[in-house]
Amino acid sequence: MNVDAKNRATAKLGLYVHWPYCARICPYCDFNVRRDRGQDTDFLVEAMVADIHGWHGRLDTPKPLSSISFGGGTPSRLTAQQLREILAAAETSFGFAPAIEISLEANPTDQHDERYGQFAALGVNRLSLGIQSLDDHELMFLGRDHTTQSALAALEMAQQKFAVVSADFIYGLPEQTVGTWHTSLDKIVGLGLDHLSLYCLTIEPGTAFAKQQQRGQLHVPNDDKTADLYACTQELTTAGGLPAYEISNHCRTKALRSAHNLLYWQGDDWIGIGPGAHGRVQIGGSRQAIPNHRNPKQYAQAVQQTGWGVITPETLSPSDDLAERLMLGLRLTHGIDLDVMQMRAGCTLDASRLQQACADRQIGLSGTVLQTRSPLLVDRIAFLLLV
Repeated sequence: MNVDAKNRATAKLGLYVHWPYCARICPYCDFNVRRDRGQDTDFLVEAMVADIHGWHGRLDTPKPLSSISFGGGTPSRLTAQQLREILAAAETSFGFAPAIEISLEANPTDQHDERYGQFAALGVNRLSLGIQSLDDHELMFLGRDHTTQSALAALEMAQQKFAVVSADFIYGLPEQTVGTWHTSLDKIVGLGLDHLSLYCLTIEPGTAFAKQQQRGQLHVPNDDKTADLYACTQELTTAGGLPAYEISNHCRTKALRSAHNLLYWQGDDWIGIGPGAHGRVQIGGSRQAIPNHRNPKQYAQAVQQTGWGVITPETLSPSDDLAERLMLGLRLTHGIDLDVMQMRAGCTLDASRLQQACADRQIGLSGTVLQTRSPLLVDRIAFLLLV
């Protein structure tokens, strides 16, 4: 592999921090979340700080962090002091890359001018607002505790404080048609945001929506209607200057893409901190899948006893590593570098399957860049390339 290819293959390092507490649990959510009942959470921050400090010595090649992402849960419920302690631990342990992205997810109900200002002053330069809909009836159905008016107020406040503001929305709701989604999406694109995350509603096992569906009380669009809604989404966002760069993510320029999420899709490295967080890093010459304890108290206890909050690290086989990289990389509209992917995994795709998929126009291969021609069929295409 030439010098340029080796440079492309050098993985970046990110940090994901999972804050599990929420004011309420949304009926579609299957993330590791807990109700915020005003309980003490400083014990968890203390554990996170200790966990971060222990990571530098475990990695094969520690390097400055290129991104930090606070997700959840609702990390906007962190206090400024708690956020300061976590960021300080990260900077002390790893250092920050010059253009580090520090992103934080927020609910519109947590809007507070002083808190937003404090977060921005601490280095948060990207805020992602979980708006989900601009229709009050849809917000009630989705179990959200904000209104359209409060969401727009939060959005305006965020734009005054943060360099980049993104917003999440959900489509594919019961009885939603292409026409009604077209109308909603016109309003969303009209907000003038630089980045949007537009997710089709999926019914995850164990959620309140899954139970409603099992009882016959909830009916979501079928696959054909979902495909129509997705096509509408691509058409309107592209026309509005927000083309997709990943199946569910849209932005105005390359510079506004989510740097941290690109780590996942491009197969870079990241450390997961907090209950239920996952990481992918090189330890002992192998790529490791690192899952943390899901219960906050168990996580904190594990950090205290062992130095980190991990359940049991799993060494990924080269073939499993390649499969994961392929399924995530094909989500990107600009594709994944085949040479880099194979070099990092230490495994190659079957040449005959790759040739057949290209002949069937399921994927395209331009130079070393592999792209899907059917974004909604990424998992199926990856399966055909791997099995």
